[in-house]
Amino acid sequence: MSVECPVVKAFFDKRTFSVQYVVADPTTKKCAIIDPVLDFDEKSGATTTKNADAILEYVREQGVDVEWILDTHPHADHFSAASYLKEKTGAPTAIGEKVVQVQEMWKRIYHWPDFPADGSQWDKLFAEGETFSVGSIPARILFSPGHTLASITYVIGDAAFVHDTLFMPDSGTARSDFPGGSAVRLWESIQEILALPEETRIFTGHDYQPDGREPRWESNVAEQKAKNIHISKCRSQAEFMKLREARDRRLPMPRLILHALQVNMNGGRLPAPESNGKRYIKFPLDALDGAAWD
Repeated sequence: MSVECPVVKAFFDKRTFSVQYVVADPTTKKCAIIDPVLDFDEKSGATTTKNADAILEYVREQGVDVEWILDTHPHADHFSAASYLKEKTGAPTAIGEKVVQVQEMWKRIYHWPDFPADGSQWDKLFAEGETFSVGSIPARILFSPGHTLASITYVIGDAAFVHDTLFMPDSGTARSDFPGGSAVRLWESIQEILALPEETRIFTGHDYQPDGREPRWESNVAEQKAKNIHISKCRSQAEFMKLREARDRRLPMPRLILHALQVNMNGGRLPAPESNGKRYIKFPLDALDGAAWD
């Protein structure tokens, strides 16, 4: 039985090393946007929609209709442009249903008692194993926790969008030391992804360009099994946990984690303007005990 192949267009954001995707069905001209970035400069506090507007321009040029705006998880290293793109396209937003666990945890960190931790900030919360479609191309959800409590993989035709679970083979795997992260769960999620057919295309959400190479974001299951520097060296869960946890202890937190989570747990919505018309980010001090310093 043949598997349909969506057309995948990647947009690399050098500032955050993030990869955003437009995934299109060439037959129906329907598409999904995955993990779009809202530009933010933490030094000046400036926000722009340069990345999201480039995606919208591509969509217009290709003559495709946006059917979905999809987040793989609440990101810790960039703001989500999901809310902005919904405003521009009218397409529904979606994320995995476990996002409510992330919301519950982070509302306490931000001391945000009135925040509705019910996932209502998105139009659709996907359950594990749930199916949907992009145009006529069948898609399904793999629950992929470990990097975060809520991480999911979108399998759309022959393409799997894994975001931070797997990187390119020369970069290994995601960190698992964020609040709610787990090296054990990450290992289990990776095994489920690698159980997909070997020709399945793997699209990752970041590329940190080891040794200064050009950015890359596409591999496949067979290549990940054979060459991933964390998977090919670890023959057991115990070996992987030892490697992953030792590496995580040396990694400082992403520079935008405390800025980004309060936006992204709210579906990419910036804080409401205050009485002077300005928006303000709330930044908790000493919230991430034990985190490595630069």
